[in-house]
Order: sequence, then C-alpha cells, then structure tokens
Amino acid sequence: MFSRRLLAFARSSGLALILTILLGWGGGLLTILQAWYLASIVNAVFLNSLTRSNLIMPLFFLLIVVMGKALTNWGSEVSANSVAQRVKSILRKQLLTHLAALGPSFTQNERTGELAAAAVEGVEALDAYFSQYLPQVVLAASIPLSMLILIFPIDTLTGIVFLFTAPLVPFFMILIGRTSEALTERQYSMLSRLSAHFYDVLQGLVTLKALGQSKSQAKVIANVSERYRDATMQVLRVTFLSALALELLTTLSTAIVAVEIGIRLLYGKLEFLPALFILVVAPEFYLPLRQLGLKYHAGMSGVSAAKRIFEILDTKVAHATNEDQRKTTDRTGDRNMHANLSIIQLENRDIQFHKVSFQYTGRKAPALDDISFSIPNEKLTALVGTSGAGKSTIASLLLRFIEPAMGYISVDGHPLTNIPADEWRQQIAWVPQSPYIFQDSLAANLRLAKPEASEAEMTKACEQAGLMEFITTLPKGFFTAVGERGARLSGGQAQRLALARAFLKDAPILLLDEPTSNLDPGLEAELRGSMQQLIGGRTTLVIAHRLSTVYQADQIIVLEAGKIMETGRHSELIAQKGLYSALVKNRGENTAKNPPSQTTEKHLPDAIFGKEHATDGAGRVNN
Repeated sequence: MFSRRLLAFARSSGLALILTILLGWGGGLLTILQAWYLASIVNAVFLNSLTRSNLIMPLFFLLIVVMGKALTNWGSEVSANSVAQRVKSILRKQLLTHLAALGPSFTQNERTGELAAAAVEGVEALDAYFSQYLPQVVLAASIPLSMLILIFPIDTLTGIVFLFTAPLVPFFMILIGRTSEALTERQYSMLSRLSAHFYDVLQGLVTLKALGQSKSQAKVIANVSERYRDATMQVLRVTFLSALALELLTTLSTAIVAVEIGIRLLYGKLEFLPALFILVVAPEFYLPLRQLGLKYHAGMSGVSAAKRIFEILDTKVAHATNEDQRKTTDRTGDRNMHANLSIIQLENRDIQFHKVSFQYTGRKAPALDDISFSIPNEKLTALVGTSGAGKSTIASLLLRFIEPAMGYISVDGHPLTNIPADEWRQQIAWVPQSPYIFQDSLAANLRLAKPEASEAEMTKACEQAGLMEFITTLPKGFFTAVGERGARLSGGQAQRLALARAFLKDAPILLLDEPTSNLDPGLEAELRGSMQQLIGGRTTLVIAHRLSTVYQADQIIVLEAGKIMETGRHSELIAQKGLYSALVKNRGENTAKNPPSQTTEKHLPDAIFGKEHATDGAGRVNN
C-alpha cells in the first residue's frame, strides 16, 4: 500500500522519472554493444590476425560506446536525484501543510521531536527510495529482458540458463528482506524516540539543571543511543548477509554459464565470437539484479519512514459542517447558510454558540456539554471557571483549532464554518498568557501580526504596549535577536511583545488570556489605559483571572465541568447569591458595592477562576 502511494508521488515528478529509466535502460543497451565490440576486436586480433591499423575504427567506436555509457549513467543519476529532491519537497510541503491544518488539537498529543524527525529525517530517508531503489526496480526487469531477447537467437542453451537463474536473485532478496524490513522499522522507531527525547531534554534543560537531573537524563539519552546503535548494527548485519548471498548466487550463475560455454567451445559446438560475447555480457546480465538487492535495503528505510508520514497525512482534519448545523439550517429555511462567505459581508461581529458540545479523544467527560451563549458585538465578555471548566476549549473553537462535535457557532447569523479559517483568524487578535517568541528579531516577531507593518507602526504598537522603552536600550533596536522562545526577554517583556502584536494587528475581535497577569502592578497600571483603548469598540472575549477584568466586563460567563452555571454582570451575579457570589464572598472579596481598588487589586480565588492557559507557549491547547 505504501509503495503504491510512494509511486504516485514519483509520478508527480513528471518526465524526470521517465528520463531516469530511459537513460538507465539506454546504458544497459550500450553495455551490450560494448561487449559485442570488445568480443569482435578480440576475435579479430587472435583468430583473424588483424593489425592495429585495421582496428582503428572498431576501437574508435568502442571508445564512443564507453563514453556514451558513462554519459547515460551520469544523466540517469542526475535525473534520479532530481526526482528524489522534487518528491521530497512536495511530500515535506504536504506534511507541514497538513500538520498546520490539523492544528494544536493534534500536535498537543504528539511529541514535537518525533514530528520533527518525521518531517526531516523521515522525508530525507526517502531519497534512496526514489533516486536508487525505484529506478532500479524497472532496470532490473528491462535490462536482463533486453539481453535475453538478444541472447536467445545466438545461444538458446545459455538463454535458458539465464532464464532459470535470474529469478533466484529477487527470490532470495525478498526472503532475506522480510527480516530486514522488521529490523528497519525498529531502527526508525528508535530514531524517532531518540529525536523526541533529545528535543524534550533540550527544551527542559533549565528545569533539569535546577533540579539536578541533567546527568541522569544524559544517561537516559546514552541508553537510548545504545539501543539505536544496536538496531542499526542488526540492520547492517542483515544487509551484509544479503549482499553476500546475492554475490554468491550471481557468481555461481555466471560460473555455470562459463562452464557450459567452455565445454561446448572445447568440443566445437559453439563458435568463438558468440561464446566470448556471452562470457563478457554474463556478469552484466546479473548486475542490475544484484544492484536491486543492494538498493532494496535502502528503499526499506524509506518505506519505514513513509509509514509514519502517511499516518500523519491520513489523520483527518475536523469536518467543518455537522448534522446539527444542517438541521438548524433547514429549520431556518436559509438555503445560503452553507455557502462560503467573506468576513467583510458581515454587518457586525455577534458571535453565538448554539448547543455546542466537544469531547477530547481519550477523555470520558466532555470538555463542553450542550452550551449556548453569545459574545455581543463590541462588548467585553469574561470567561471564568476552575481549571478544566472548558474555557480554553471555547478559545480553541473560536480560533478554529477544533470544531464542535455537536451544535455550531455562528457569526452575525452565519455559521462560522462558512467563513474560511485563515480569513477568520485574520479578524482575531490573540494574546495568550505564555506567548511563543520565535528565534528571530523583535521586528520579525512583531510582523507576524502584520507582515507589511512599517517601523513607525511597530513603534506605535510597542509604545501602546509599554515595550518601547526597553527596545531603545537594545543595540540594534527592532532588529535585535531575542533568542529561542524569547530567551533574552523577561516574562513581562515577552507578554508586552504579545500585547504589541495585538495593537499592531488592530483586529475587530480580541481573544485575551488575561494579558496583564504576569506583569508587576506598576506596569499593569500604566497599561490599563492602553488596554481599554485596545478593547474599546471591539468584540472581546477574556479568559479572566483578575477581579478588575471581571468587574469591568459587560458579561460574565461562569463555567464548571463544561457547563454554563451563571451568566450576567458582576453586580447581577453577586445579587443572585449563586455559585459566583458564594465563592467570592468565601474569600472575602469585595462586592459590587465595594469595587476593587486599582492599587490593591488581587487575584480572584482559584476555586472560581482557574489560571490555566488557553494555549501554552508552543501553541498547544491546554484545558
């Protein structure tokens, strides 16, 4: 199955694969012609006693054939490498595109190092499959067949020997290859584990050093490396055994041909010229088969890697439309509900959740259970709840990282799934608690929000986010590298950089995971006015952890175990004396009559307002 899919990728390379095979086959035909010229020259010298002057033209033609053979072999290798590079490029692009389409909901359950190994080492392992093994499969059939067609009229007995001995080579190749295939899969699996574990250790090196566990992890990596070495040596052991068996088999087959030709030549049953020609061409007859056996093991490494790659490619992206959405559409009678539309067609940004449910794979309880609520246009809505209540799942649904299992989300009365995901995300400015900072300059990290942003626009955004004073102290300003994951930035500076992205993007919808929670009180007070400016006039959803944010919200949604327990403003929820009011009062927090001071503001109790992130720094959704 995997071989057929890989062959389909090879066909996408166009004429390059055909050219590779034709050049290889042409080289085989020139090998036959070379053997004939060589046998004719030897026959002319030893039996016909021709002098050097009589052999100038045959020698000249022999030289041309040798040069032509070298040229076709070179062209075949160049073309084969071109096929491999093109297919690897296509496959790697498809893999990364599909991973992006699967989104954080898929990658959060995978090890980053293992995915990186599949995209880099895994795709690279296919080089030998496309450049060596695949062309050799065709050549191993076409070249010996061409020789048989030529040899049978010359010497039927030798043709029969070739016909019966040739299939023994692929037979033993497949017989030994079954063991090699299992060992190769084990070797690639060990490589993936080693890559994943090594990446994890590098990412957590600070924690390991702080806890004094770096040396123990070094021993773990050494043990994994040793197991990988053992797996590699087992593959090489079988590979060398296979090479020995095939070399022995082809040598014995060539010896049989030599013996039967020699006996008939001795008794005058065969002329010297055809006998010498067959003896010269016999090793070349088995050469493509022998090379196929050698390249078979290189091809198996590619097939083992392809299994993991195709597992990822076969993972289905969440469907954009479900039965509940279709039923709702039929009830409304709006037959255009399923038509794709542009965000610019929407008159406002009212967002509605209609009986939305979602359950993560491998979990018994649903993350969201039949919830319905609205996020009014140009209003501030706050989500509060304990860890695991479903806040981050709602954020992931709005970012289109996942799709509802039941129910649907609408914007201005239109199903959200009718809006292209990329276009929808362009309308959202997202500020998580732990923003991801790439290994690049400040300018490059800022321009993720707006690629065409000028330096003046970036300066304004950074001033609004309170980051400009820090940037002026850097040696290269906006073009200073910040290190992987913002290693050269403090937590507050990284948060302000994420906030500056939101100011720069200037999107009509804001999704905030309490962007000031990691800042000191003084800086937070400085940014409060800018935050109000950012929120004003936009449809805003905040995963709230602080009382000041909740108190100012136009709507508070209290979640627990994936269900909406209460909805309303702060004063209304306090007056209801329900879950929200009871838990706030139990911690001695002020009610609506005594709003929190800007200078004495405290975190709300964790029993109500969990501090989990909508996503972590790597973009994985954490509930």
